[in-house]
Amino acid sequence: MELVRGIQNLRPRHRGCVATIGNFDGVHAGHQAILKRLRAHSARMNLPGCVVIFEPQPREYFAPGDAPPRLTRLRDKLALLEEQGVDRVLCLAFNRRLREMSAEQFVQEILIDGLGVKHLEVGDDFRFGCDRSGDFAFLQGSGERHGFTVEAANTVAESGERISSTRLRQVLAEGDFSLAERLLGRPFSISGRVLHGQKLGRQLGAPTANVQLKRVRAPLQGVYRVSVELDGVTQKGVANIGSRPTVQGDGQPHLEVHLLDFDGDLYGRRITVVFHEKLRDEQRFDSLDALKAAIKADFAAARAQWGL
Repeated sequence: MELVRGIQNLRPRHRGCVATIGNFDGVHAGHQAILKRLRAHSARMNLPGCVVIFEPQPREYFAPGDAPPRLTRLRDKLALLEEQGVDRVLCLAFNRRLREMSAEQFVQEILIDGLGVKHLEVGDDFRFGCDRSGDFAFLQGSGERHGFTVEAANTVAESGERISSTRLRQVLAEGDFSLAERLLGRPFSISGRVLHGQKLGRQLGAPTANVQLKRVRAPLQGVYRVSVELDGVTQKGVANIGSRPTVQGDGQPHLEVHLLDFDGDLYGRRITVVFHEKLRDEQRFDSLDALKAAIKADFAAARAQWGL
């Protein structure tokens, strides 16, 4: 899969494709249905399939403090898109220039001049251009004038409700990982590199892997039963994701993972943490001894659930 960062890096060879546009946060089952249709049109027209995404995501640009937490970082999103058979990703910098671009400019500069789109697959509620002035009907009219077809992606539902990134965030907040897996088509996980932390876990009798989140907000908060695959072996453990209220924190979310019955060195490794069950909410304890007792209880609960 080829990643093209910015309109300025589009070349003549990139012209001629079938495309879809969106955030694709989480690359969930709804997104996967769109990508399946994209692959079908790509094969039928013998053209590469291109996904157009934005970085940062538009809501992160307009209201960075209030934007919803990401389900997937850019690196993970790109890997998931590649797994779905996408040929090319055009990642557009969502900045002032793009924000002020009219719907007509967006179509002309990006879809026609830049990508030479022959077929476009978008949601029927898709809006774009300055002040969200462009919509599905506008794209259809543009397609008729410029020679590309436009098709509305069908809504994908689970238990009668539309699958969306918003719904997935709600399901994760409720700790329903079984439903989250059905919405995603895979277990929910967070990946990151293990960094050196404050080593407080060792003092508490619970050494942890401090996993780099690179997020302003995390989609989860609390203590969870988790697993990590290392060298082909599934290691079972407990993870805390939150702001560490009992110890002096930096206000940023942290993911700390303790693997049960594991004594290896994880520093510098990139790991994927799979979430299975919420054990409790994150809470502030009056003392480190109280925190230590709670951690011990978390480990016991996880062991019981794992049957260890």
